Amino acid sequence: MAEIEMVQVAERNTVRGAGRTADATGLRTLLKFYVRRERAALVSWIGGTAALVGFQAVASQNLYDTPAKLAALRETIGGSPAVIALGGPEQLLATIGGEVVFEIFGYAAIVLGLMSMFLVGRHTRTDEENGRAELLRSTRVGRDAPVATALTLAAVANLAAGVAVVITAVATGLPLGGSVLFGAALAGVGLTFATLTALAAQIFENPRSVYGSITAMLGLAYVLRAIGDVGNGAMSWLSPIGWGQRTYPYVDDRWWPILLPLVAATLTIAAAVAVSEHRDFGAGIFGNRAGRAEASWLLHTTTGLAWRLHRGSIAAWATGVFVLSAAYGSFGDAIADFMENNPQIAEFLPGGAEDAVDAYLALTLTIAALMSAGYGVNSALRARREETADRAESLVAANTNRLYWFGGHITMALVGSAAVLAAGAVGEGLAYGLTIGDPGQIPRLLAAAAVYVPAVWLILAVAVAGIGFVPRAAAIIAWTYFAYCLVAEILAESFNLPEWTRAASPFQHLPQAPLDSVGAGGILGVTALALFAVILGVVGFGRRDLG
Repeated sequence: MAEIEMVQVAERNTVRGAGRTADATGLRTLLKFYVRRERAALVSWIGGTAALVGFQAVASQNLYDTPAKLAALRETIGGSPAVIALGGPEQLLATIGGEVVFEIFGYAAIVLGLMSMFLVGRHTRTDEENGRAELLRSTRVGRDAPVATALTLAAVANLAAGVAVVITAVATGLPLGGSVLFGAALAGVGLTFATLTALAAQIFENPRSVYGSITAMLGLAYVLRAIGDVGNGAMSWLSPIGWGQRTYPYVDDRWWPILLPLVAATLTIAAAVAVSEHRDFGAGIFGNRAGRAEASWLLHTTTGLAWRLHRGSIAAWATGVFVLSAAYGSFGDAIADFMENNPQIAEFLPGGAEDAVDAYLALTLTIAALMSAGYGVNSALRARREETADRAESLVAANTNRLYWFGGHITMALVGSAAVLAAGAVGEGLAYGLTIGDPGQIPRLLAAAAVYVPAVWLILAVAVAGIGFVPRAAAIIAWTYFAYCLVAEILAESFNLPEWTRAASPFQHLPQAPLDSVGAGGILGVTALALFAVILGVVGFGRRDLG
């Protein structure tokens, strides 16, 4: 019997062609476990995506309920490079269904991209780092089963999201054929980023690098799509988001671009398998550098330790926001040109073309502020992740004050989020200033961005308060509030939401700089709320047990 078992093991590890045969033993059992583990999150991701599409479909069909209104929309925004950069290709505005895709596709694609990233990353690199993968592989589970199961789960989740989008779109009155293509295009984007995450999990040695690289790819995909749509369209074909939009649902209903994410996913999976053959379990192709023989003086303080843990994330987020904001800034001058060519539109604005540009800059600074708040929430929750991984307990046991330790992470979240927003303001000011020949736009937009800092801090302060009093639910509470603020600020107009639904967003109580005049009342009030929430969280953290 022993000889037979040895032969079976040898056969399972036999190298055929370029690599060994895949061993996904236990995939079905793991899939059931992963679905149970992710069931609440999956309902939120899929339901949220369908809700985005549903709200937009209803709002668009109510706003543009006649061909004349839709034609007026095409004349109004179809020639604006800035609006095209934010939405998508102008061809989508030919039908009401295409207008829905124009408005919401990019946001829904980012949601599914993030869902896929977290699903695959959590069950591959994160599980390897915290030791769960080693426990699973000590059972009757094949070497490739965790990655294969994570990709299967991501594929099923994206398919379910696509089906939910189809059902929602049809239920709101959009044609079935275009709705099916719309759902398939979104699922294709999610699948692409799922496989990219699987590849990144083989390359990098820690989850932060995996998530940072995929988030950067998402931002790059959005920027490439924007540049391509404003230009000759060539750059859009380098972006998974561009592939999806160029299926032109409800307009031309082109199915062949759906092949692009399938081909990309196949090639990426093959690359991930090949890379996995050249790394040790728990390691990556790009491992962590060897540390210095002696710790720097910074590591003798809790704030210095927090800086060491957060600096890479700050740099990655700041770079991504800088690049995206620079892309937005490069389109700012196009709005002024558009207003000059369409003076009838400028007549409706109190300040004419200048107001239109400032309104655009205020909108894009709000987007940068929301991205900075996303970094802030993630950074604040890093303290909770350190706690659940038992690293905080080791430090506190070594005579480290627990409040100083928590305060170090809070400091990095506050300072880091402000730095990320500042990077966005510099990027937008630099690009916009170059297009109009005015270097003074950099300090102007930096001053405008400072107005949004209290709102960013209040969003991350919710995470801090959650860690202090309801640590197990802190992540859910923080990300739910972040999602609410995102909808209230970016999608409320499209969804035609009443004003009272936005009242809990801190951005509603701040001036829209540089469009509005800046007053101190709202800024001080939101800052005080953020400070109160942070103090509340620190007090709660000091009074509860670790873990």
